[in-house]
Amino acid sequence: MAADGKDFIWWNGKLVPYAEAKTHVLSHGLHYGTGVFEGIRAYKQERGTAIFRLREHIERAVPLREVLPDAHAGPPRAGDRGLPRGRPRSTRWRRPTCGPLAFLGHGQLGVFPKGCPTEIIVAVMNWGAYLGPDALENGIRCTLSSWHRLHHEMFPTTAKGAGQYMNSYLAVSEAKAKGFDEAILLDRHGNISEGSGENIFVIRSGVISTPGLDSSILPGITRDTVMTLARGMGIPVEVRSITRGELYTADELFFTGTAAEVSAIREVDGYVIGSGKRGPITKRLQDAFFAVVRGKDASRSSWLTPV
Repeated sequence: MAADGKDFIWWNGKLVPYAEAKTHVLSHGLHYGTGVFEGIRAYKQERGTAIFRLREHIERAVPLREVLPDAHAGPPRAGDRGLPRGRPRSTRWRRPTCGPLAFLGHGQLGVFPKGCPTEIIVAVMNWGAYLGPDALENGIRCTLSSWHRLHHEMFPTTAKGAGQYMNSYLAVSEAKAKGFDEAILLDRHGNISEGSGENIFVIRSGVISTPGLDSSILPGITRDTVMTLARGMGIPVEVRSITRGELYTADELFFTGTAAEVSAIREVDGYVIGSGKRGPITKRLQDAFFAVVRGKDASRSSWLTPV
């Protein structure tokens, strides 16, 4: 979602107008995908705006730090100056190891970069319901993709490397072409991995299950949040391999992610999940999640960083 042109982007240590934040078309990151980013949301609280689990987002990018060794400048201390005017109700920050997006810039082209500087930007923009306005309550329609998730022996899947998201792009493009809202990818063993940009949870007989790192998932921060909240509510949580057949026969399914938040899945490949809309456990977890991010759960205040 684009900014309105009145905003600023923090770029290599300074704030520049949105329209002037440009890089060269021969940048290494554009040609070879050498970049790392993060997605971080901020939510309006009663006393202002707070960023959700900032430290965890920054630390997650560590596995790709060696790819961008010069990405040490860090985010701006006055990051709130880049917020769109009017202090929007909800914003999403893209953030890498030490900033929203770090990538190799213009230098000599070739797989191994020569003379390519590390560019770092922080962009802040309005970001609504990522999977659509009905996703939270009514759920979305998904399909299993013919594209499998990249294996962790091929790429460090525990961080958001820019180049690896071509895998996600192919999967969701295929799903959209078939008339679905989102794709679900399998791992190389044929078990469930994750969505194109979300972790997935299966609920059956009151037990919540989700794939683990051996299924090449991104260790989602929202995923960890929901698991923590569920256990605190006395709901059993399992981290294990999940077969595709378990999706079709689940009582409830839902996605989690910084952008997706907690979104219900009502159908997979024509199989209606549960009652065909958001289930009761999904709703309980949604309510608990939004209470936390909006500052209404004092027991989780350590997850919030005031802007």
